[in-house]
Parts: sequence; C-alpha cells; structure tokens
Amino acid sequence: MPKNKKRNTPHRGGSGSGGGGGGAGAAAATAAGERVLHIETIESHHLKLWLLNRQTTTMIRVFCAVSAKTRQAALEGIKNAVSSKMLYEFILERRMTLTDSIERCLKKGKSDEQRAAAALACVLCIQLGPGIESEEILKTLGPILKKIICDGTASIQARQTCATCFGLCCFIATDDITELYSTLECLENIFTKSYLKEKDTNGICSTPNTVLHISSLLAWTLLLTICPINEVKKKLEMHLHKLPSLLSCDDVNMRIAAGESLALLFELARGMDSDFFYEDMESLTQMLRALATDGNKHRAKVDKRKQRSVFRDVLRAVEERDFPTETVKFGPERMYIDCWVKKHTY
Repeated sequence: MPKNKKRNTPHRGGSGSGGGGGGAGAAAATAAGERVLHIETIESHHLKLWLLNRQTTTMIRVFCAVSAKTRQAALEGIKNAVSSKMLYEFILERRMTLTDSIERCLKKGKSDEQRAAAALACVLCIQLGPGIESEEILKTLGPILKKIICDGTASIQARQTCATCFGLCCFIATDDITELYSTLECLENIFTKSYLKEKDTNGICSTPNTVLHISSLLAWTLLLTICPINEVKKKLEMHLHKLPSLLSCDDVNMRIAAGESLALLFELARGMDSDFFYEDMESLTQMLRALATDGNKHRAKVDKRKQRSVFRDVLRAVEERDFPTETVKFGPERMYIDCWVKKHTY
C-alpha cells in the first residue's frame, strides 16, 4: 500500500503546487543543506587541526623534562600527531627545535627513548619529503643514528629501530652519493654477520641480534633501489651468492626478508641485463620451492602459512620473472604495485 503523501506546503518564493516550483525549492534546500554541511566539515577539520597543533606545541615544551618517561611520552605523542595529519607548515616552522630535541634524546636517552626519538625523526623526514629541510635533519641526526646502530653495548631494540629509521631517512632525504654508500656499508656490516659460515652445515640459528640483522637487510635493500647501476652491479657480485644462506635461518622473519631481498636483487639484475644468468639457479629454486611448500611440523602454523605465501611469489619472481600485481587504495587514489622495487618501497 502506498504511504499517505504529505500535503504540499508553499515554499518561500513560489507556490507549493503545480509547475515544479516545489521540486526546485526542494533542490535548493538540499543544496543549501549540503553547503552548510560542507562548511561545518571544513570548520570541524580546522578545529581539529588547531587542537592538534596546540597539543603538539605543548608536547614540544616537555622535551626538556627531567623524567625520561615524560620525554618518551612527548616523543610518541608528537609522532602520533604528525603521523595522522599532513602538518608540513607546522613542522617546517619548528624543525630546528624538533631536531635539537631528538638529538638530545638520542644522545642521552636509554633504549625506549632512543627508539621513540628515531621513529619521530623518520616521520619528520616523511612529512617534509625530499629537499633541503629533510636533508638538514639527516645531516644532524644521521651520524648519531649510525653510532647507535654500530654500538655493540646499545640495546638491540634501539639499534634495530635506528637501522630501519636511518635507512628510510636516507632513502627520502640524502642527495649525497657518498653518504648513501656510507650508509649501505654501515648496514652491510650488520646483516652480513648472519651469513652462513663454511663450517656451519646445519643452517643458521637465530640469536638476539637476528632482529637487528633483519632490519639492516631490509633497509639496505631499500637503499639499493636508488643506487647508480655501477654500484648495484658491485653489490650483486658481493651478495647474490651469499644471501641464499639466510634462507636456512630458523627465524621465519629472516627467511622472508632474505627471500624478498633476493627477488628484488634478481629484478634489478634483469633490469640491467635481460640475459642475466645465475649459476646456482637450480639449487636456489629448489630451496625456494621447499620454503613455498614447507610442511615442517616443528614450525608454527602461522609462520608456515605466512612463509608459504611469500615464497610462492618469490619463486615466481626468480623462476618465471613474474610479479603478482597489487592495488593499494588511499581514499580516492590508487597505487599500482607491479614490481618488487615498488613493493619494497611501499
């Protein structure tokens, strides 16, 4: 049964009946309502932004606090704030203050404070993007991050976070090829300690340092994507025959990191030379196929499922030169990932 229609009431500026004046009035009212809603949304956005700026400014003042926990909370609070919104102008105006504060926390703080400071430095470089400003941040903080990474007495967690953040900051900000090569060497000196030694025949056992080696390997691989061709060739000659040894590590995350790095290195090698030949291809594909179908009862189900999924793609990349295309959505925007370089960068 149709519902009873409401009586047509006259609208301002026209009759409520006949000719379509009611439809025009309704459309005008709807448009006006949408404009009001749009204005309210903009005002709400600006209010939130103002509150965010105010809260962040307050947290910056806390950096000089005596309590390490208070400083750490301020670092994490600012990182969360600048991770949630684009605050380019806000950061640009305060980058010197922020950089000085991060420098103090990295030099004098303990493990958790150093991790929070390194993470904030990374987010600042992401917000500012490539350019002089982010390069200045890297020049100030890079040597300190590198020192922590190489410091055997520092906590593994702090070194791990610094390795990841240093690699990402260098990827975004560096315009100095010498600095890029120096960073690659620093990271190489860390993860190559996991390479299988000739006397080791039972595979690689994970150690407390393994998480640091994983982060260093992934950061190194990321930086390799922006190196000149001659440097890439040199690194391929040095590492392509040694990286497969990491596939025997008993840490699933190291196996996955090594597999993805190998896929990317093969992609780079074939991009430079379509006839690229790898001598131990048969041995490598056997190892990758075993990991892609791993049924080892001693490994956790979640680890096996994750590993099999990754190594199916790695095997396709190495054996068939294929990559499963992905689409990542950012609101109305789309990013198409159609190669290992893009996947690793993303």
